Amino acid sequence: MNAPIRHVDPAQPRFDWALEEIEALFERPFMELVFEAAAIHRRWFDPSEVQLSQLLSVKTGGCAENCGYCSQSQHFKTGVAASKLMEADTVIAAAAEAKAGGAQRFCMGAAWRDLKDRDLPKVAAMISGVKALGLETCATLGMLKPEQAQALKDAGLDYYNHNLDTGPDYYDQVVTTRTYQDRLDTLAAVRDAGLSTCCGGIVGMGETRRDRAGLLHALATLPAHPDSLPINDLMPIPGTPLGDSEAIDGLEFVRMIAVARIVCPKAVVRLSAGREHMSRELQALCFLAGANSMFVGGKLLTTSNPDKDTDAALMAELGLRPMGTGTSASAVV
Repeated sequence: MNAPIRHVDPAQPRFDWALEEIEALFERPFMELVFEAAAIHRRWFDPSEVQLSQLLSVKTGGCAENCGYCSQSQHFKTGVAASKLMEADTVIAAAAEAKAGGAQRFCMGAAWRDLKDRDLPKVAAMISGVKALGLETCATLGMLKPEQAQALKDAGLDYYNHNLDTGPDYYDQVVTTRTYQDRLDTLAAVRDAGLSTCCGGIVGMGETRRDRAGLLHALATLPAHPDSLPINDLMPIPGTPLGDSEAIDGLEFVRMIAVARIVCPKAVVRLSAGREHMSRELQALCFLAGANSMFVGGKLLTTSNPDKDTDAALMAELGLRPMGTGTSASAVV
């Protein structure tokens, strides 16, 4: 990789990254890369703080999309049954329980291709109720029209999640029922409504390092960087096209976290799906390289996640605390 890397000013995020520059970051010696990412992290965040998020599937299964990693697609036989949208009171009760368990952010996910207007009132009621609990709110409901994004904003939604999944050159190897531009259009509607964006992707789907750089290039050259940037390590689901995928190398995953931190320095980089099969040491390297959020609770939509006690022990061992609390992890997790 011969492309030079322009100086990264930690005081000023860049929006003019070239793909070759991001590829060159991936090629840097591991220790130098992590050191730079850690320094940039400290410019914008307290490195001892991690935001704790919890995710609830408010409508499971039966999705019309054919995302090759997803257990909830109606195209694949994964044993996940389709369910109806949960009642708002049930979701709000789950959010209250999550908050009592230490969660600071509550995410609501529905297995839809797009949000239907008929479901909007119930979803808005969920959001309003969760917001009233004092939690940060996030939702992922598929594609949105501009007026729907505005309605969610009016209901009290803080963040809308809509991942790009992978780089544009590899995208059609993962999903063909929705285009890359469809995803970008939804992100534009979210930004225009004044919502914060939550957008990242998945690694370990058979993509190359260039594809991973392509994902981060797409994110780093958006009109506004994602406020929240989740990096998921594929949890292979039997019955899906990617169910037999080989795990990504752990150090390569840390590189992904580090480069995400460098190119989107103000984003909350979320260590998302896949922690269930990560060692404590690998997770520690991810936090060192700039990750500063993780999902808590024993489940992420339909896949497993480390339990509360395991996460509390990890945070205590690493000297991490929930974001903005100023208290020890063991006191609140």
